Amino acid sequence: MLWQQAWVWVAGGVALAALEMLAPGFYLLGLAVGALLVGVLVWVGVMGASLPVMVLVMAVTAVPVWLIARRLVGVRAGQVKRWDRDINEN
Repeated sequence: MLWQQAWVWVAGGVALAALEMLAPGFYLLGLAVGALLVGVLVWVGVMGASLPVMVLVMAVTAVPVWLIARRLVGVRAGQVKRWDRDINEN
């Protein structure tokens, strides 16, 4: 099957990383890293042919990556967003 190929997972990870540049936040970054990890595990031969296990590894990897990214570059404690201009004003 196609999902058993490492290059499919790596290509998916690269595509998700590219889409991350267009999306606000870090929602796709974790999934991109997870897909890359699954691709590496399939390439090395550690990961079997079970699609649910591959998706689970990708999802479980996404959560800590998202938390780390949020901690490093997310909203800081006590940070307040100030609006000095209204979008409806000219």
